[in-house]
Amino acid sequence: DSGLGGLTAVRSLRRILPGEDLVYFGDTARVPYGGRSPETILKYARQDVRFLRTFDLKAILIACGTVTTTSLPQLQRENDLPIVGVVEPSCRALAVSKNKRIGMIATQASVRSGAYERTLRALDPAVTVIQKACPLFVPLAEEGRTRPGDPVIETVAEEYLASLRQE
Repeated sequence: DSGLGGLTAVRSLRRILPGEDLVYFGDTARVPYGGRSPETILKYARQDVRFLRTFDLKAILIACGTVTTTSLPQLQRENDLPIVGVVEPSCRALAVSKNKRIGMIATQASVRSGAYERTLRALDPAVTVIQKACPLFVPLAEEGRTRPGDPVIETVAEEYLASLRQE
């Protein structure tokens, strides 16, 4: 991952697997991935995996939704160790929706891929998925603009989320 999402995953992995050595790679040089083409994202992901393979790994967790939605199957085919992503676990958590309506925000690449919607519908065909690309959220979060009351993030969030509220 490129930053905060990956660090959240590391914290969870440390709690779940306290005896394991973890290697975290945050690609902050090329963040955000979300507005890039699927081909570019796959190229970057392959480079990232190549770097990570210089360590003695048991598995790779792609903590980035954009890389998971655009590159996971290809990376799994190309590598002989388990590579997992975040789409299916995220969707399992979302699929418990009581009203069967799920509003999903993501990067442009993740929305374009349709991976979250496909996975949610595979888990529950009756679900309605409303997706919204929010390309400014990643750079704002990476800059630390996440606090309630921050006028910049609240203005951007209001703009992005108005259509989801109407749905």
